[in-house]
Amino acid sequence: MPAAGEGPDSGTPTAAEGPAGEGLVGGRREDTVAAVVRQWRTVHPGLDTGPMEVIGRINRCAALLQQAEDAPLRRAGLSRPEFDLLGALRRTGHELTPGELARETFSSGAAVTKRLKQLTERGLVERRGDTRDRRVVHLRLTDTGRDLVDGILPAQLAYETAVLSALDGPEQGELAALLGELLGQLEGRLGGLRA
Repeated sequence: MPAAGEGPDSGTPTAAEGPAGEGLVGGRREDTVAAVVRQWRTVHPGLDTGPMEVIGRINRCAALLQQAEDAPLRRAGLSRPEFDLLGALRRTGHELTPGELARETFSSGAAVTKRLKQLTERGLVERRGDTRDRRVVHLRLTDTGRDLVDGILPAQLAYETAVLSALDGPEQGELAALLGELLGQLEGRLGGLRA
């Protein structure tokens, strides 16, 4: 009996190449996580590897997407974290402090500070001191920064559409809904799980 996630109707990704020795399962290339799960089931047949099949695939997809380096961003000389900062300033439509930007982009304060220095030097972001508290800095896009974000976004979305092209529209919608449900639960409970 095939492991969960290995059958022909499992939605197992076909694009990821796995280690040597993997073959086709149900007419599709077996993904790397299916091979790992199968190995663990051999070593520990009594363990439930279901969570590994979900979390392992999420982690593997994230790693592959990070390695792809977002072609439109790379052409513009931006990293994904830099674009996320510019995008946060553009989509919120108002000035943000570095702390607010860190929360918007799920980044550390130190990382945001470093990226803002680079983006400011490139003339994409400008800083304004607070009139009531000199320790507070407000950040906004320059006209050049706004034009860059608006110019890149359609190309970036087209790139991401191509990355997801192995899934049809309903499959993408279902995956987005499932990931949204998982993310909402994790954002509400992860602190308790860490204890």
